[in-house]
Amino acid sequence: MKKRANTNRGFDPKKHQAAMEEIRRERIQRESGYRARALKLFPHICASCGREFEGQRLKELTVHHKDHDHTNNPPDGSNWELLCLYCHDHEHEKYLMKGHGDGRGANTSAVSAGFNVFDNLDTLLDVREAGD
Repeated sequence: MKKRANTNRGFDPKKHQAAMEEIRRERIQRESGYRARALKLFPHICASCGREFEGQRLKELTVHHKDHDHTNNPPDGSNWELLCLYCHDHEHEKYLMKGHGDGRGANTSAVSAGFNVFDNLDTLLDVREAGD
């Protein structure tokens, strides 16, 4: 009978220490990001619906860029507002309805969602008017 190689290498303190340092670096980087800054600047209330967020539910509060430019992050937060997930989606839908881009940023191309009930509406209206 052949012996199997031991795949359980056990705890490596050096790898553990390196992983913990990486986690600390990522946390510091995250906290210096615009979301952390916005959460420090503004009350944890959705600017649209007025719901309050705290504890575990704080993750449902998002940072909305008023000018829809995610690279415009002034240190005073003047381009940000805190919105809940639902209100944030609604803001981007309104932006799309006004005909501004595809809502995913300037460098992405729009992908057709398939069927649109308003496709060729002008043609249908012209046919109806011509038949009257």
